[in-house]
Amino acid sequence: MIDKIGDSKQELLVCVCLDTKNQVLSEKVIFKGTLNSATVHPREIFKHALNFSCARILVAHNHPSGNVEPSENDIQLTKRLINAGKMIGIELIDHVIVGSEVYLSLAEEKIVEF
Repeated sequence: MIDKIGDSKQELLVCVCLDTKNQVLSEKVIFKGTLNSATVHPREIFKHALNFSCARILVAHNHPSGNVEPSENDIQLTKRLINAGKMIGIELIDHVIVGSEVYLSLAEEKIVEF
């Protein structure tokens, strides 16, 4: 993801749809934002996921500033995606924030309980 969206000057959010063996079924930019924000709604992310009948998803977005520390909005979005996914049977396995050279995985850092 660093190579794909890390250098973008606007925020981009990518949804990666995975099958039961975590093989990639689809990868798509769902949202494009401004220099420092993107209006993201779980409905659009899961609409894409449902089209591929995937078992789980991973989302990634960039911070054009290069600072990969999650904002409160990033954490709240992640929690909303986890809860929405539980309701429809599509697990969110991670939310990754990327800069031009580094990334932060909310799952690896245990910032949110997945």
